[in-house]
Amino acid sequence: MITVRNPKTQNGRLIEDPSVIRFLFSDVRMSVVWLIVRVWLGYQWVEASLHKVSSPAWVQTGEALKGYWIGAVKVGANGKMNAAYGWYAGFLNGLLNAQAYTWFGKLIAYGELLVGIGLIVGAFVGIAAFFGSLMNFNFIMAGSASSNGFLLVLGILLVIAWKVAGYIGADYILLRWLGVPWKIREAPETAPAAKPVTTG
Repeated sequence: MITVRNPKTQNGRLIEDPSVIRFLFSDVRMSVVWLIVRVWLGYQWVEASLHKVSSPAWVQTGEALKGYWIGAVKVGANGKMNAAYGWYAGFLNGLLNAQAYTWFGKLIAYGELLVGIGLIVGAFVGIAAFFGSLMNFNFIMAGSASSNGFLLVLGILLVIAWKVAGYIGADYILLRWLGVPWKIREAPETAPAAKPVTTG
């Protein structure tokens, strides 16, 4: 007795995104909306970076960042720190003890500038938005709420929409050059499962 099975049944199953999610994050028609979001967000990063890159306390001595970290780990009159969690305060204390602010200040100042430029021109939007979101997350963890929560949400949305967020921008060329082209591909047809064939 020989049993013939359909090889398709051995493969995993594909769960498709809802149509609204595909429209928001994969449809090039949404690239106009993401253009507005990323240019606005990029402007926020550039504006935040300009006073840092021109300040010796950020890009030379790192004293500005040192003061920020000290403020985050300082225990107030209410017995609480600005840092969101004790483990994060311990992390900042480790950086302070290692005097990492001397080089971390430069990293933040120029990092903010690069993230802003990347978002504005639409170059590697997903990567730029990821690092921007990472900075927002750390600012929040250090106790700086301000607009960081809102900027973090926008950054995460741009990371999810990376395929089309830079479509009107440098990514239109860069992603094609890297081998990530925007192509509409037809879904493969699924053959019906073959019934077992028995011979003998």
